Amino acid sequence: MSSVLLVVAGLVVLLAGAEVLVRGGTGLAAWFGVSPMLVGLTVVSLGTSVPELAVGIDAAISGSPGLAVGNIVGTNLVNILFILGLSALLVPVVLQSRTLRFDLPAMTAAAVALFLLSLDGALDRVDGCVLLLGATVYTVLLVARERQQRGGEPPPRTPDGPGVGAAVVRLVIGIVAVVVGAELLVEGAVAGAASLGVSDAVTGLTVVAIGTSAPELVTTLMATLRRDRDLALGNLVGSSTYNIAFVLGLTAVVAPDGLPIPDEVLASDLVLLLAAALATLPVFVTGARISRAEGALFVAAYVGYVTWLIAVRA
Repeated sequence: MSSVLLVVAGLVVLLAGAEVLVRGGTGLAAWFGVSPMLVGLTVVSLGTSVPELAVGIDAAISGSPGLAVGNIVGTNLVNILFILGLSALLVPVVLQSRTLRFDLPAMTAAAVALFLLSLDGALDRVDGCVLLLGATVYTVLLVARERQQRGGEPPPRTPDGPGVGAAVVRLVIGIVAVVVGAELLVEGAVAGAASLGVSDAVTGLTVVAIGTSAPELVTTLMATLRRDRDLALGNLVGSSTYNIAFVLGLTAVVAPDGLPIPDEVLASDLVLLLAAALATLPVFVTGARISRAEGALFVAAYVGYVTWLIAVRA
């Protein structure tokens, strides 16, 4: 199958899978009385991070650890600048106070931790364990916060409509579909990039990153269009946090010799990721919303970065 057909097939599967995933996630939240934000931050986020995990572990074991790091850095730049900005362009993002107090600071803390742990030029197993511990603490705090907001009361159920079994089936089918779609998309995109002579580093930071971000992109946009904004934002923020803390942490643990950080990634891409994460804080605090103009600025920043990447490092 040609690279173009693989890309098209991947996009079709992703679109269908993202729709099913959003329906399953919101249905599960309604049945158990769990907020869509929590479902997006945990179940959906981990599900849509599976492509990054698969790429990272495969790259680390096969002797291409730089691709694993580049994929995560590139993916989070796509999430923060491009997908979030594009979502705000469609419909301005209004943020809940708890998102400002916890979710976004957690995403920023993950980016800061990655930068600090990478300063010695590598992520070893100890660094991986530190990141995994952060992912565990983050998940526990998410669940604890949900219980605290309910005052310890059992969550009220709303069993109208499809049952919990149907919601779980939709969720599983949706996750499987976005993973398969992402794999097809990445395979086709990488083959196309290789035929054009694009370097591995640039491919990891752009083609592979955008391909493995496709589940987050499609899920966020579909949830936005369906007005499930809490699920959309929760998925995006949660995926960005888990990509670093869980995916990169687990990859560093299983990598035979750790994950060396290429000098150019440390000097430019990681710095940009840190700057992008820090830049979200004042934008979110100002009016607790992202306007269309701010969304356009985010998208423009990402387009400028990719243009520079191709022009200078391809």
